Amino acid sequence: MRREGILLVAVLLLSACSQGVAPMTDRTQTPCGDKPNCVSTQESRDKFALAPFILRPGVTLDQIERVALTLQGAKTADKQDNYLRIECTTRFLRFVDDLELRLRDDHLIVRSESRVGYSDFGVNRRRAENLREKLAAAGMLRQP
Repeated sequence: MRREGILLVAVLLLSACSQGVAPMTDRTQTPCGDKPNCVSTQESRDKFALAPFILRPGVTLDQIERVALTLQGAKTADKQDNYLRIECTTRFLRFVDDLELRLRDDHLIVRSESRVGYSDFGVNRRRAENLREKLAAAGMLRQP
């Protein structure tokens, strides 16, 4: 009987591990919650708000993706139409944050949020501003 119990637990654990992460939906229009681990260009609350990213004419999602993938720990997780989700994994504790980008006319909507924890100690804001600097250096943003 003990052997069957161990086998049952092993099967349950293995099947749970094989489920992976559930697919995420586009949250670029979703406001940040109340935890200080999210920033967005769509937010009106100061502690969550990012200044707009205004693109030069003709900038494509492929060009933006190439720049975004130069961010530390970045890899493409989802790309479709005018939407891109980049997973950014920290080196030390392997935390994953989601950087979501959507092209809308001449604007790039940007949302960056930690998946776990309460505070991100400003990591998502720094990531978004780093992306802004890299896009500007690549000549993709209009100057204010």
